[in-house]
Amino acid sequence: MRIAIALVHHPVLDRDGDVVTTAMTNLDLHDMSRSARTYGAFAMFVTHPIEAQRELVARIRDHWVEGSGKKRIPDRARALELVRTTITLDEAIEACGGRAAVEVWTTAAAARGRAITTFADARARLEKTDKTVLLVFGTGWGLAPSVVDAADVHLEPIHGAPGSDFNHLSVRAACAIALDRLVG
Repeated sequence: MRIAIALVHHPVLDRDGDVVTTAMTNLDLHDMSRSARTYGAFAMFVTHPIEAQRELVARIRDHWVEGSGKKRIPDRARALELVRTTITLDEAIEACGGRAAVEVWTTAAAARGRAITTFADARARLEKTDKTVLLVFGTGWGLAPSVVDAADVHLEPIHGAPGSDFNHLSVRAACAIALDRLVG
């Protein structure tokens, strides 16, 4: 089993459903890379078309992997060393071996009427596949339809407690839950 995660900042949707580019957040890098390391992912791709945002990711990563942050919290270095930046999701797919070698999986909050795969079925599929699985998460209000349409698997939604009328998890929380259900 070979798994990586990708955090997509473009193309994603805003609250009105328009395709936009979102800003990178420090918390996403820290928390998602820690989840990636905990659950055995070999990489965390941060896709962003804006060079200044990719440079910010690199500076944060370098601080924790090579700078004074590593001396203070070595475990954080182990997590953040998984972080890689790409301009597009296609570049992340290429870095994982190319489209023929990669299955792209999204979370079903973005499935919007497409067939979904339960976590149990996805877990079994993950154990059998010889392909790399790239688990893709969107920022903003979710992945743009073009990204969802190109995915091989749409994982079922993550639901809250029975009877709860609130379900608006951070991407960091959704990532941790999805990884736990797939490989935990």
